Amino acid sequence: MGTEGREISHDVPPYIRVYADGTIQRLAATEFAPAAFDPATGVTSKDVVIDPVTGVFARIYRPANAGNNLPLVVYFHGGAFFLSSVGDPNYHGFLNVLVAKVNAVLVSVNYRKAPEHPLPAAYDDSWAALQWIAGKGAEDSLIGSVDFSRVFLAGDSAGANISHHMAIKARKSDPILGLKFEGIIMIHPYFWGENPIGIEVEDEVRKAMVDKWWEFVCPSNQGGEDSLINPFVNGGDSALADLACERIIVCVAGKDILRDRGKLYYESLVKSTWGGKAEIIETEEEDHVFHIFDPYSDNAVQLVKRLNGFINQNILLV
Repeated sequence: MGTEGREISHDVPPYIRVYADGTIQRLAATEFAPAAFDPATGVTSKDVVIDPVTGVFARIYRPANAGNNLPLVVYFHGGAFFLSSVGDPNYHGFLNVLVAKVNAVLVSVNYRKAPEHPLPAAYDDSWAALQWIAGKGAEDSLIGSVDFSRVFLAGDSAGANISHHMAIKARKSDPILGLKFEGIIMIHPYFWGENPIGIEVEDEVRKAMVDKWWEFVCPSNQGGEDSLINPFVNGGDSALADLACERIIVCVAGKDILRDRGKLYYESLVKSTWGGKAEIIETEEEDHVFHIFDPYSDNAVQLVKRLNGFINQNILLV
């Protein structure tokens, strides 16, 4: 049956259209890069099923000549909770470069996406992935390579948002999870709010776009006042005290509509009772997630260099 003349309930151009009868039409063509050996970096990847019921899986990356006791990075991709995957060629290419540089084992989580699976599905799947890593299923794949005392949560955009919530849930669930996170890497984090701040005040077009995207993926009807997208919605920084990690690096881009939310997050970390060490870097002339589109650009190379320093801080200081 064609779509012409049918009532549209949600339209998120140029990506997705949802019709009143529940039909979902993904408008943009999607490519999927398979897990494989990457000759440019020497990194090898493979896909592993985490939950056969939900279909959630992860892509595990290993650097060339991987030794023992490597750091473990758990990566959550971006895409506003309704786009992309671990097989997105842009993400796959960037993660090959990142793994080669930082010399770490990396687990990229393929969580379910809206609108087929509205939030909190992505958070539930990400937590399931962490439970899998902490359990015997992960040991079968990673044992002999990973130092489980050097685990990092990482992600960009929506994935950085997920990292924040996983770190809070880990602290509140401890010792149920049983993993100790050394740090969090937050690249261009997807946080938002009802009232515009900074760059959002004058950029009304992109402000309205992000408002609409969030309402599309989260059915709570709270908009920017939902604590999932606004960690300060309750008027304080107390939530940051529950972050289960010792260090956090926040990366922002000068032209990014999310820039000032990332800065607010960093500033709130510094003022909070969290007690860890926070740092921030800004790539002034770049826009949102520039690093995944060209991981070999000068600014992307510099970003990866900083992330290497963050992950391997203790080793590089020796």
